Amino acid sequence: MIVRDMWLTGFDAPSMHTMYIDKPMRGHGLMQAIARVNRVFQDKPAGLIVDYIGIAQNLKSALSQYSRDDQKHAGIDEAEAVAVMLEKYEIVSDMFHGFDFRAGLTGTPQERLAALAGAMEWVLDMQQREAAKETTNEGKKRAHRRFNDAVLALSKAFALAAASDEAREIRGEVGFFQTIRAALAKTAPGAGKTSAERDFAVQQIVSRAVVSTEIVDILEASGLESPDISILSDEFLAEVQGMEKKNLAMEALRKLINGEIRSQSRVNVVQTRAFSERLEEAIARYHSNAITTAEVIQELINLAKDIRAAHQRGEDEGLSQEEISFYDALAQNDSAIEVMGDDKLRVIAHELLNSLKSNASVDWQHREAARARMRVLVKRILRKYGYPPDLQDAAVQTVLQQAEVLSARWAA
Repeated sequence: MIVRDMWLTGFDAPSMHTMYIDKPMRGHGLMQAIARVNRVFQDKPAGLIVDYIGIAQNLKSALSQYSRDDQKHAGIDEAEAVAVMLEKYEIVSDMFHGFDFRAGLTGTPQERLAALAGAMEWVLDMQQREAAKETTNEGKKRAHRRFNDAVLALSKAFALAAASDEAREIRGEVGFFQTIRAALAKTAPGAGKTSAERDFAVQQIVSRAVVSTEIVDILEASGLESPDISILSDEFLAEVQGMEKKNLAMEALRKLINGEIRSQSRVNVVQTRAFSERLEEAIARYHSNAITTAEVIQELINLAKDIRAAHQRGEDEGLSQEEISFYDALAQNDSAIEVMGDDKLRVIAHELLNSLKSNASVDWQHREAARARMRVLVKRILRKYGYPPDLQDAAVQTVLQQAEVLSARWAA
């Protein structure tokens, strides 16, 4: 945003963190402009004013218009800010006692990447050990957040003391800690929303903070060769199981599987729901220390194999992916399979696909009248083939959800 003369009346942007000043300002106008940026907002501890023309004297003059008490509270005490920063820095540094991360600061790009992988493994192992000592779920959650929260607190303190000599001395270490935090955040549940984030390049796992020109695969740095993610081959899964850094292997495998599940969400809602529940359950049991790192890796490998097998189902059963998705919508209740049998469910799935696809209008899922017509169409087909009446309501709902997901493909 570029402001030439003044803010628009009523405009407010408390999240704005930096103001670049390249025009003379004084008095109330100067104070008001600075106040627009220098506000606490969520994770923002204060604002940053970048002065291109030298407004220090004008700022002093503007402050003279306020009371002495107001002047005392203008800005922050740098010595106090430095003390807080060093305190937060010591807290994070102590978490790496016994781990030498210096290669992550001064080494080659490959050495830095390897150091990041080692540091991630160190933090994940530390969190798991600390969580094991806790007796409550909330305590375990706090243990898994401890590093994240500590680095966040350090980052806030560093921002307030960034101009000090002390901050310059630890800038590299703080950047390294922030990179680890960002990398771990990208492997956390719910992270990685875009297709680019589903790639296993360095920007996905460890960000580009330490490697600015080349993309290096984090799995390679961890001792793995790059996998074909879409295949989930036995060779790759065996390699994951043999990784020395078990915690990092688990996080990487979870990220890979989550990407595979998300790609399926555009085709098969029933499979997506089932695989997502299995993934979440396995990770929850691991975080509650009900299973070991090696055991959760084995569960994730089994899940990956099931996902790979699911990709082959249509070919093996003579059905398209879209037909399989409607078959699953009808067969998610075991009673339906027992009553109807596989062959009849396949026939129903085929007819549902053809009928819904040919009757789907633009944005039908957003118009109640159009949804009602599609609902009647589904019910008519289910009754035609004798689908169990007590299971019809749930089946109709799932079939319509499946049709909504596939509508984008049909419209293409």
